[in-house]
Amino acid sequence: MTDPRVNSLVKFDKDDCPEGHWEDYYKDVFEDKVFIYLGEIPNMKWHCSLIERGTGKLLVGYHTDDFIELTEDDV
Repeated sequence: MTDPRVNSLVKFDKDDCPEGHWEDYYKDVFEDKVFIYLGEIPNMKWHCSLIERGTGKLLVGYHTDDFIELTEDDV
């Protein structure tokens, strides 16, 4: 799977989460939310920065492969 494009709208890929992790770790942060994908952090390989759409909240250090780029139909 390829990483989302920089500045694209993304959502968390809960279908690819290990069993139990969605409920235990990610649901409260990512459920029903859309983010602007800022890209991989250069000195923190495979981790990215995101901005939550609507609130402007910055999220840092999440795995790049945990996010799916939205299609035009999703937006």
